[in-house]
Amino acid sequence: MSNADPHAPRTVVPIEPALLIADAFDQAQVTEIRHSVTSCAHASGLNGQRLDDFVLAINELITNAVRHGGGRGWLRLWQEPGVLVCEIADHGRGISPQRLGDRSRPATNTAGGWGLWLARELTDAMEVATGTAGTTVRVSTTLTSRDRTPG
Repeated sequence: MSNADPHAPRTVVPIEPALLIADAFDQAQVTEIRHSVTSCAHASGLNGQRLDDFVLAINELITNAVRHGGGRGWLRLWQEPGVLVCEIADHGRGISPQRLGDRSRPATNTAGGWGLWLARELTDAMEVATGTAGTTVRVSTTLTSRDRTPG
């Protein structure tokens, strides 16, 4: 074997999927981050009512992070093949198992309690990891062919 032997080409696999947003936020950035999510989701191919629903779900989750999660949070938005995923994390006291397990629609005369329910209803999937160190909520929506804009 000599130093002149060519090496096999390396394949580089990205560590992160197509990361679109990774940012911390507090109350002052809620509107700005919602607009960023809207722009990125639209650019990823989400349109119409599905775009509005996804953004509303994210808005509910970032608002919850500010109100109940210590006043600030962290948002990551990325695209996987055919799926748009958003994760919101905070350092609050966590969500009680009773509250987390309650999947019933809040009473219409209730001012609060709609955030998690709406996020679950308006997205295709929702996962929640919660404990005394904080909560992370991951929601996703499928990018269907009818969502994608013609190239």
